[in-house]
Amino acid sequence: MERVLGTPALFATAYGNVGSSIYYALGLTAFYALGLTPLVFVAAGIVFAATAATYAEGTARFPEAGGSASFARHAFDEVVSFVAGWSQMLVYVVTVAVSAFFVPHYLSIFWEPLRTNPWDTVGGAIVIVVLVTLNIVGVQEAAKLSISLAVVDFATQVLLVIVGFALVFSPEVLVENVRWGVAPTWSNLAIAIPVAMLAYTGVETVSNLAEEVRDPVRTVPAAYKLVAGAVFAIYFTLPLVALSALPVETIDGELTTLLALPPEDGGYANDPILGVVQNLGLEGLTLDFAEIYVGILAATILFIATNAGVIGASRITYSMASYRQLPERLRTLHPRFKTPWLALILFAGIAPILLLIPGDVNFIGTLYSLGATLSFTVAHAAVVRLRMLDRDESEVVFRAHPNVRVRGVSWPLFAIGGGIATGASFLVLVVQNATTRWVGLGWMVVGLVAYAIYRRRFVRARVREVVKAPPAFGPELALEYRRILVPIVAGKSSDEALDLACRLAAERGSRIVAVTVIEMPLDRPLADEVPELERLANRELDQAMAVADSYGVPIVGRLERARAAGPAIVAEAEARQAEIIVLGSQRSALTGRQRAVFGKTVDYVLKNARCRTMVVASGAA
Repeated sequence: MERVLGTPALFATAYGNVGSSIYYALGLTAFYALGLTPLVFVAAGIVFAATAATYAEGTARFPEAGGSASFARHAFDEVVSFVAGWSQMLVYVVTVAVSAFFVPHYLSIFWEPLRTNPWDTVGGAIVIVVLVTLNIVGVQEAAKLSISLAVVDFATQVLLVIVGFALVFSPEVLVENVRWGVAPTWSNLAIAIPVAMLAYTGVETVSNLAEEVRDPVRTVPAAYKLVAGAVFAIYFTLPLVALSALPVETIDGELTTLLALPPEDGGYANDPILGVVQNLGLEGLTLDFAEIYVGILAATILFIATNAGVIGASRITYSMASYRQLPERLRTLHPRFKTPWLALILFAGIAPILLLIPGDVNFIGTLYSLGATLSFTVAHAAVVRLRMLDRDESEVVFRAHPNVRVRGVSWPLFAIGGGIATGASFLVLVVQNATTRWVGLGWMVVGLVAYAIYRRRFVRARVREVVKAPPAFGPELALEYRRILVPIVAGKSSDEALDLACRLAAERGSRIVAVTVIEMPLDRPLADEVPELERLANRELDQAMAVADSYGVPIVGRLERARAAGPAIVAEAEARQAEIIVLGSQRSALTGRQRAVFGKTVDYVLKNARCRTMVVASGAA
């Protein structure tokens, strides 16, 4: 669904995915960290803050879907991009598996067998099959509903923290929970930090939504700051309440907590937030209401998070196939529904079901962390590399902090520190967990071998070369003008170009991207505030959106900053994979002294755009 997202909407949409992980990450982390779970979440939160800064800078610079794979393509080459994209694929597959697996556990308040195997596995598999089917048919989730649920979810988590601090919070219990080197052991503590990365499932969400925001230079960094702050606040406080309500104790001769035990042993590893609610000291109708409310909310949020994983898996598959990293067949659209059905079935359907069969949530959690830490490490390395390549700060639209300048390079301390932390976490998982090591590294090796064979035998191109796939045939050809880019400026010519684009889109069921470019002087940084120009640009975009709405045509408004409008329009068309650019002509006559036929911007687009370009003549032109 293409829509204009501001900072609040982008934050809410992202938190709906990132915040959903509390419903399973708490139990999985407590399995390894025990009494140190709150401290482990704080450590993981610091790493997440560095990772969020890296993604904010990379996404503001390259506002396109792909996240770390996109950053790596610009900073390194296609091999590194494939590694990042393939590890993202693993993350999405596991996200689908783990989110779907926990849905029936929270619904067990209505039917107790859903808490135990095999019914939890069957329930999770049904959730996946339903969502894959809905995505193949092309049913869209309601954006406003998702945002509303995210807000309600955050408010509920804050309320749980407040009630928990009032009823059960105990510093003495928290201190007694810690047995250094014993519970947890040092090896389990080392694993616990990367496993706690589960808390930040969905960090790629903001990056993948970057194409749907109006001004990514400001909106994306602001959204990342809000998401990081909100998630860190919850993970800093809720584990304190959880370990106060469900402390570390000796159970069957072993130091553990009910948060870490499976339901068959009387624990809450598979529904930790319900476990917290049931041990807050609530009674009677209040407890019954709280259980039903949290159970339904958690199941709904996890259902949406599973759907986000399904969409993410299909999106990254389609993107990788478009860059000839995967077979083009995987971007084939369904003849009737015009959705990437093969990608949905292969990566969002079969693989998660196979992962769910054992029902081993600890294995699923560590496998997620392996893919995530590898993807994050590539993202950090890419931002460091981009800083080394581009030393002219005036051309960088956004820089995260802190930085230190040495030998002409503004080194990003957040990316360097974050990369070291995520890289070390990746190595810990590889060294200490044999099953995760062989499955995760096996996934990466199989992918790289298949990539090399496909590139050399079928694409006949070097593995490091960027190769865009040619226009697709079959059902995709009917969507030739599915994405139309219209540059917006003040004046009649632009209005007539938009009017024609709307009529074209209405006939073919297409979408329009309206882009207006603020041309920044060479002596000013691109990210500088220019309130008057921004006000005029946003007014033009609002008028364009009103026109498109009158035609019933979906439209996205984008505000770009550049030194010249022509290159910005071409870059936006490339990032959007637009099939056609529709521009208005302001030139009514041509004289011998004129070097440009239609004007500098229009002529530049005609010469450099890789897609078709339509020039609309106004009036007597």
